[in-house]
Amino acid sequence: MKTTILAAAVSLATLGLSSTALAHQAGDIIVRGGIVHVSPDDSSGNVHVESLGDTGMTVGVDSNTQIGLNFAYMFDNNWGIELLAATPFTHDVNLQNSALGLGDGKLAEVSHLPPTLSLQYYFGGPESKFRPYVGAGLNYTIFFDEQFKGSRKDQGFNSLDLDSSFGWAAQIGLDYKLNEKWHLNGQIRYIDISTDANFKVGELKSKVSVDIDPFVYMVSAGYTF
Repeated sequence: MKTTILAAAVSLATLGLSSTALAHQAGDIIVRGGIVHVSPDDSSGNVHVESLGDTGMTVGVDSNTQIGLNFAYMFDNNWGIELLAATPFTHDVNLQNSALGLGDGKLAEVSHLPPTLSLQYYFGGPESKFRPYVGAGLNYTIFFDEQFKGSRKDQGFNSLDLDSSFGWAAQIGLDYKLNEKWHLNGQIRYIDISTDANFKVGELKSKVSVDIDPFVYMVSAGYTF
């Protein structure tokens, strides 16, 4: 019995070593797919309306969850470069501190894509089962399908347009290797996203500046080519 247990233990240890020996090394291409949650740490300037000036009104941005993908290339055993992609995020934009009898609450919906390119450093070596890493890079966020909703149109809100954003990004993450090809991943990012929202209230040109600055949480499965 002891011999059988010992043999089984040796076999498992051997499998563990062989399953990680070639993972995450120079030349690998890593593809990850999973769930991404974008949680804005937003702040807003005051809404400025032509002829009325500073109204004291602000806006807030709600969270959203989508399917995320990222693609990484290891050009060294410890260094990689990664591109973050996702299905489009759609956020509710809410009016706050409302004036002129407009009422707080949902103002509009806005969709965006936030492609982010990061340089990453992986701790440990190719044989490690756990590979924590850090990364830093650049983000370019494209806004589209900006629409005022429901009664806001009746209040005269129209012609919403958000400027694209270019900013920095940082991340921490961890890969847990299941075998030579598959691993589980968890990561957190902070992305610097700021935009100017231009619109009209009736025929009056209006504008508000918003720092969205989201924390981005992703849980995924990865495959190494």
